[in-house]
Amino acid sequence: MAAAGQERLRLAGVSKSFPAAGGPVPVLHEVSLTLHAGEFGVITGPSGSGKTTLLMLAGLLLAPDSGGVWLDGVATAALPDAARAEIRKHDIGMVFQKFCLMPHRSALDNVLFRFRYVGGDTHAARDQARDALARVGLAAKAGQAARLLSAGEMQRVAIARALARPAKILLADEPTGNLDPDSAAQVMELFRAVNRAGMAILLVTHNHDWIAHGTAHWTMHNGRLQRQ
Repeated sequence: MAAAGQERLRLAGVSKSFPAAGGPVPVLHEVSLTLHAGEFGVITGPSGSGKTTLLMLAGLLLAPDSGGVWLDGVATAALPDAARAEIRKHDIGMVFQKFCLMPHRSALDNVLFRFRYVGGDTHAARDQARDALARVGLAAKAGQAARLLSAGEMQRVAIARALARPAKILLADEPTGNLDPDSAAQVMELFRAVNRAGMAILLVTHNHDWIAHGTAHWTMHNGRLQRQ
């Protein structure tokens, strides 16, 4: 495992609520977490405890009600939407629990979506996308529409999309939840490889076997995070 280096992600005293008919529903309570380059953080906890919301805040897809989120030492709270989008585009890879694929586009097109708006050599982008699919065992499925793939294959396309371009941090929400044991082990080995190369990883999972792969472990209960 790569040695911990520059701070990649910091959440400090972050709280988040969501509106509801009976009034705001608190989801996160003063959550703090720090992750450095080369670290592999694992968060476990029951469903509904706030793990996905934490990842959405870390990925700048939500803004906290209070507290702050720093990426590479940059305070993100005051950044305009365009600047936050630039950070997501260049520095963050995300694996969503619900895949977020374009169902009528091919597996390759879904991975190429990671390269949108970044410019550069389109042939090189296709090569990188094909390589990412090969790394998750889906080279033969590159031309198949996402809607025709199994749930496990869709998950692996989503992982390939997140890893197709270099990023500083990977945020993964239950990335092996729809995979058979062999595919899950393959994906975890891929995560370990990119982590050894210096990418910071923050993984949310129900699978306690994956805790052993991490350099740090937190548990979340009722919106409160505790380091183990």
